[in-house]
Amino acid sequence: MFNIVSSFSRKIANEVVDKALERLTRDQYTENIFEMVPVAKKVGIINLMENVMRAEKGIPPGRPLGSHMRFSPWDKLLFNPVHLHRFPTPENVNISSSVTIGKNAKKPLTISTPIMIAAMSYGGALSKKTKIALAKAASKIGTATNTGETGLMEEEREAASLLIGQYNRGGWLNTPDKYKRLDAIEIQLGQGAQGSTPQRTAAKNIGEEYREVLGVSEEEDALIHSRLPAVDTKEQFIELVRKLKDETGVPVGLKFAATHHLEKEIQIALEASVDFITIDGAEGGTHAAAPILEDDVGLPTLFALSRAAKFLAKKGATNDVSLIATGGLVTPGEYLKALALGADAIYIGTIAVMALVGDQMTKVLPFEAPTSLAVYNAKATEQLDVDRGANNLFNYLNAATQEMSLVCYSLGKTSLSDVSASDLCSLDPFLSRALGIDLGYVAPEEQEQFFEGFTDLPLHEMAQINENQSPEQQIH
Repeated sequence: MFNIVSSFSRKIANEVVDKALERLTRDQYTENIFEMVPVAKKVGIINLMENVMRAEKGIPPGRPLGSHMRFSPWDKLLFNPVHLHRFPTPENVNISSSVTIGKNAKKPLTISTPIMIAAMSYGGALSKKTKIALAKAASKIGTATNTGETGLMEEEREAASLLIGQYNRGGWLNTPDKYKRLDAIEIQLGQGAQGSTPQRTAAKNIGEEYREVLGVSEEEDALIHSRLPAVDTKEQFIELVRKLKDETGVPVGLKFAATHHLEKEIQIALEASVDFITIDGAEGGTHAAAPILEDDVGLPTLFALSRAAKFLAKKGATNDVSLIATGGLVTPGEYLKALALGADAIYIGTIAVMALVGDQMTKVLPFEAPTSLAVYNAKATEQLDVDRGANNLFNYLNAATQEMSLVCYSLGKTSLSDVSASDLCSLDPFLSRALGIDLGYVAPEEQEQFFEGFTDLPLHEMAQINENQSPEQQIH
């Protein structure tokens, strides 16, 4: 019976393919479905589909996980193992992964791994079950999770041993009865995927439990302002930071979208004596931001992190102010490179959600997106197994930390925090100069001589060399 069905199916498929090929080869473009191929190549398949969505609804299409663009060239950085001039770390030595954020705060925040769970709010982004699962995973490994721009959800507070809360532009966590229950306070002025753009969630999309967390009425929309309420001058921001530090004793920091103005923003944060700074690069995820905000706003995480670290060093603030990087970081290699470039810790968002839903994706595939298990008001949020998801994410965090530790042995380091830019080289001359790390295909003592020769070339020739020639060709 199976052979008969199989033979019949093959015959049908063969006839369909033959007919399709016949149409593709004979029909002119105006009648040919192949027209979609050059169109898709010209405008891009993502742009094509998002333009169809714009035309259908008349509103910006919202992507749940941020930009698809990879602005930060992490793959052009490599670590340098050691063998004799400095010996690798013996295998019986444990690699330290713990980090303390806000060392000068009365109640510093110490985490067991430099990987933390990024700010993804209940209701504004994720379901209650997902937030609880994220908190459980973070607690299990000893790191912190972040509330995002929302109020204080009791279930998240109970599940999270270390909870960073966002003093936010919506105002939902900005009262002493809430922020005094946090382990660190992150003043949120912007994010990589949205800048400081205002956002609004219509009352009809706010469920009863979410409404209670926000503290809004049944008819009231949830509005995130472009500015923090009552902060219209830098003096008011400085006053707010000092007030929160005095009232709570926990580390108080600033989160903002990485931009070309970042040194000016950090200077004011230093004047306010923040305990940490969170830089959110342009690759940062978000829930339902317009594509223009995700693709065309901000500065890539890699460059923003490097500039922020250099500025803190220039100001002599490296040891006093913790630097946290976030935005599009998805592999242990990228996490460790971010630490090497000056981050004390990193946040992960999209990849944490993907790890959490992990093997539960099969509950919704192939007819629904995996995020329908995790996003607020999505179709399958009740199908998420919280404990199974938390265990998946714990395993991911554990494996990622172990992978970073493996590199430390090869670098001759005993702590993740000891890895520095000197452990890296670059395969890109422009990146090498921008980050201040050696170019990998030129000996250390020949670096300056190499770049002296490069500066005699017109800029467009340098770019052409960089893109079209191998490293060996560039040397000669």
